[in-house]
Amino acid sequence: MKVNGVAIDDTFAEAFGMSGTGLVITADSSKWARIAADTMCGFGTSVIGCGAECGIDRELAPDETPDGRPGFRVLLFGFSPDSLLPQLRNRVGQCVLTSPGSACFNGLDAPQQLALSAGPRFFGDGWQTSKRLGSRRYWRVPVMDGEFVIEDKCGLTTDGVGGGNLLLIGSDRAGLLETTEAAVAAIARVPDVITPFPGGIVRSGSKVGSKYKGAVASTNQAFCPTLRGAVNSELSPGTIAVLEIVIDGLTSKAVADAMRAGLATATGIGTAKGLTRISAGNYGGKLGQHHYHLKDLLA
Repeated sequence: MKVNGVAIDDTFAEAFGMSGTGLVITADSSKWARIAADTMCGFGTSVIGCGAECGIDRELAPDETPDGRPGFRVLLFGFSPDSLLPQLRNRVGQCVLTSPGSACFNGLDAPQQLALSAGPRFFGDGWQTSKRLGSRRYWRVPVMDGEFVIEDKCGLTTDGVGGGNLLLIGSDRAGLLETTEAAVAAIARVPDVITPFPGGIVRSGSKVGSKYKGAVASTNQAFCPTLRGAVNSELSPGTIAVLEIVIDGLTSKAVADAMRAGLATATGIGTAKGLTRISAGNYGGKLGQHHYHLKDLLA
């Protein structure tokens, strides 16, 4: 089918079950809260090579945070709860505790929990103190600009989804990037999702496996324009670029809503910015239990 001149493949995005958690990071100013959040999310693009997939869900006003200061909600996803624990310890300890004026709180209400403070609180070297407010416990860790406050536990879901995706295919590289940026901005307005790659976009979509021993993923040659004449290509002669948006969400519905928002925005722009076709990445339905059919998301 076509929408505003853009061809939509009759295919689906194949995604995987993930464990996820959410954190609220605050600071004296929005600037420093974002610095801490951005630093914590660094090197958090794909569990293929990173310990977790991380990103900012949304900015929080002071009246939305536990300590009444500006903040950001960050989401982290991994294959299992056990894989998330060292990521929390290292990323919070190295990137949030170290950032001026920062504090770190639970950002996901859920029955299951992870030990958020395990590791960072011990930086206090015995000088750290705890305080319980209602049903929640907090730790106060002395640092050189005052104290670092961190909540003891954070919520955990095992119903998260990683790997929802859209492949935007075009005939003009600059225009395609602009269209994809607009789609990412629309997805950012959907709650409970992140797009973990740089700027929300990945230019190196991959396939499972490689000809080289030890490599778990490699370039998706069927969607590489420069290999069109050498492989069984999925691309038409006029295509010069493909950009992918990968989406992780706390629920399957959140991922579907995000893909729907991205599709609506990209097709709303139409072919004016070089977008000619939209597809999605899958493995024939054999690996991931979550399938998002593009035609259903356009209905």
